[in-house]
Amino acid sequence: MPAAVPPYLYKTAVFLYTASMKIALTGIKPTGILHIGNYFGAIQPALKLAEEYDARYFIADYHALNIVKDPKKLRSNALEVAAGWLASGLDPNKVVFYRQSSVPETFELATILMAFTSKGLMNRAHAYKAAVQENLEKNDDPDAGVNMGLFTYPALMAADILLFDSDVVPVGQDQTQHVEMAADIAQAVNFNYKKDLLKIPRALIQEHVAVIPGLDGQKMSKSYGNTIPLFASEKQLHKLIMRVVTNSQMVDEPKDPDSSQIYQLYKLFADAEEQAVLAERYRAGGMGWGEAKEELFRVVNRKLTPLRSRFEEIMADAEKLEAILAEGAGKARSIAKETMRRLRDAIGIR
Repeated sequence: MPAAVPPYLYKTAVFLYTASMKIALTGIKPTGILHIGNYFGAIQPALKLAEEYDARYFIADYHALNIVKDPKKLRSNALEVAAGWLASGLDPNKVVFYRQSSVPETFELATILMAFTSKGLMNRAHAYKAAVQENLEKNDDPDAGVNMGLFTYPALMAADILLFDSDVVPVGQDQTQHVEMAADIAQAVNFNYKKDLLKIPRALIQEHVAVIPGLDGQKMSKSYGNTIPLFASEKQLHKLIMRVVTNSQMVDEPKDPDSSQIYQLYKLFADAEEQAVLAERYRAGGMGWGEAKEELFRVVNRKLTPLRSRFEEIMADAEKLEAILAEGAGKARSIAKETMRRLRDAIGIR
C-alpha cells in the first residue's frame, strides 16, 4: 500500500464490531460547506463517540432535499460533507458510514412509522411550529411554504434512528425533541404489538460542546453568514480572519482576552503556552487588533492545512469516495434488513 495514499481510501473486509457495545447514531445533513463551528461543535464530539460506542454516521441527503432542490448541488454537498468527515478523522473501517439514500429500508420503515404517528405530534415539531409562527407574523396562511418533507421530518428521522437499534443520539440541549419523538413512536409500535420490536433511544446531551463565535461575534452559523469554512484556501482563510469584528480600543490600550472573540477562536487552535503568552500581551497593551488577527491566522492555518490537504486528496478521487460510501451502505443494509425482517413479521407483511 503506497504511503502517500491515506488508508481510509482502501476497501477492506475488516469491520470492528463488539456486540456488547451500545450503539450511537449521528446524522449529518449536507446543506452547505462545513465550517470550523461544525468541526469543534459537532464533528470532533461525534467522532469521539467511536471510542465508547458502536458508532454509525450517515449523510442525511433526503433530509437535505427539503432545502436543497438543485440536484448537482445536493450531490456535491453530500460528497463534500462525506470527504470532510473522512478528512477530519472518521475511519470507515471502524464505524458504519453511509449515505441515507443508499438504504431503502429507511423509507420503508418511515412508511410503517407513519401509521403510528399522530398528526398532533408532528404539529408540535419545532421546525414546523417556527414556520407557522413566521407565516402568522406576516399575516400569511399558517402553512404557506410548508412541504410535507418539512412536516414529516421527525418521522423520517425516527426511521433513521430506530432502523439501527440506536441506544443514543448525540444532540445539543435544544435538539432533543426529535429523539423524544422517535422514542414516542417506537413505544406506540411496541405497545400495539406487545413486543419490544424497536429499541427505545435516548438523547445523549452534549453539555460541554463549545459555542463557536462567528466573524460577527454571534454563534457561527450558515444562516448568519458568519462562518469560516473548514477547508478554505490559505488566501481565503486569511481574508476571512481579517474580517473578525473587534471593538474600538487603540493599540496601546490593555485588552481583556476573555471578552475578545479573536482570543476565543485562538484558544481552539493554540496550545496552552501560546494561549498564556497571547493573553498576557492582550493585558499588557501595545498590541493592535490587526496583530492579534495575524496570530489567530497563524494557528488556524497550522491546524487546518493538513485537514485541507486530506480533503482535497479525497475529493480528487470521487470513485474511491463513492466506494467508501457504498461499502458503508452494505454494512448498514445488513443491519437494516434484519430490523425490517423482524418488523415485517410482526405487522403481518411478507
